[in-house]
Amino acid sequence: MSKIRKHPPAASGTPTGTSSGTPSGSGSRTPSGAGSEDGRNRSAEVSRRRLLGGAGAAGAAGLVLGAAGGAAGYAATRPEAPAALTSLGATEAMFHGKHQPGITTPLQARGHLVAFDLVAGAGRKEAAALLRRWSAVAEELMAGRPAVGGSDGPGHDAGIALDAGPSSLTLTFGFGRTFFARTGLTGRLPAALDPLPAFSSDQLDARRSEGDLWVQIGADDALVAFHALRAVQRESAGAARVRWQMNGFNRTPGATARPMTARNLMGQIDGTGNPKPADDDFDRRIFVPASPGTPQEWMEGGSYVVVRRIRMMLDDWEKLPVERQERVIGRRKADGAPLSGGGETTAMDLDKAGPGGRLVIPDNAHSRISSPEKNGGAAMLRRPFSYHDGIAEDGTPDAGLLFVCWQADPFRGFVPVQRKLDRGDALSPFIRHEASGLFAVPGGAAEGEYVGQRLLES
Repeated sequence: MSKIRKHPPAASGTPTGTSSGTPSGSGSRTPSGAGSEDGRNRSAEVSRRRLLGGAGAAGAAGLVLGAAGGAAGYAATRPEAPAALTSLGATEAMFHGKHQPGITTPLQARGHLVAFDLVAGAGRKEAAALLRRWSAVAEELMAGRPAVGGSDGPGHDAGIALDAGPSSLTLTFGFGRTFFARTGLTGRLPAALDPLPAFSSDQLDARRSEGDLWVQIGADDALVAFHALRAVQRESAGAARVRWQMNGFNRTPGATARPMTARNLMGQIDGTGNPKPADDDFDRRIFVPASPGTPQEWMEGGSYVVVRRIRMMLDDWEKLPVERQERVIGRRKADGAPLSGGGETTAMDLDKAGPGGRLVIPDNAHSRISSPEKNGGAAMLRRPFSYHDGIAEDGTPDAGLLFVCWQADPFRGFVPVQRKLDRGDALSPFIRHEASGLFAVPGGAAEGEYVGQRLLES
């Protein structure tokens, strides 16, 4: 898996802090149900971009830097010393690895999803050059260095993220079904990119769906994330144009007193049942296995991502009493525990009945219908962002979930679960699927490679 490391603070004796989180974007930095990526704390030069006046800033785990000693004392004796980054800003995700970053990486506080279409006349050659530029920019920015070179010439950087560290920045790249025809690579098109079936809850806007190329950007700082977005858009000039863009957010790491799974905009704890990297079958469920000699061998170590913009009918939802909301979901709102009892991570007892023989977890509860036990073991790694795009003309909030889920095969992960939900989920009246996309995300780039090189140069 891709790696994460933390840069040590510049001042000797200053606590680095810890960083943990959830795929649902809680204050924790250990993914809920997914676990954190293979982490490693190793000595490294502090990023060239630093947090000015950082002494006394709170770290991701609530540690305080400076005070009577540490960074503050160091600055008093060495005025020329730069301020230390907090652990939140110093955390760096590795660009190179077996898998691309942004899949099992702890979910960040800010996200951008953007799809591109190749411009008229652009083909395989132009696509390869674009992925090469994107990969170079991603490697620099994820290391906390300025984006130099590319379309703006040597040494140019917009300066949007000056003073900040890497802030857990990740960039993840994928290919849509149409990309293969545009680049003459239809012989390499995976069957897993077949169009998703239609669902009754779909009200999809084609202008905000699919695309030749897809990029996911995540970071724990909004300016760092936006800086990466601008760099990606800038490097696409002449090769691809933006088809759609969506902006999301999650709880900032360290915002809760203890590590917690995050809540979505309905106030529900979201992400409890995610597969965990420690599970024996995690890789089999999430990542594509090796297939030497086949047209799809370029997908080894990759994954398939389903992206859905799901509008939440928040005004209607918030009119329900809490007890009714809990029966719709099948979990307690206060702590995420199943209605059958226990704590958040307690397995659901789907057969438990209450007085009068009524199932404690209703037969149409969202958590029951979507559970692996009710879908032949089908599972996916959910890694969403919430979104809020203002107020609609009817006065209701245009808000909800940018649902992002990962699996080795969407027709064994997302599709069977969504089909089951489509037939009787109690949550359906309160949500609407407004956009959709399916993308093949190849494995991580090795040192000296760019993302997608094994496809585009095969």
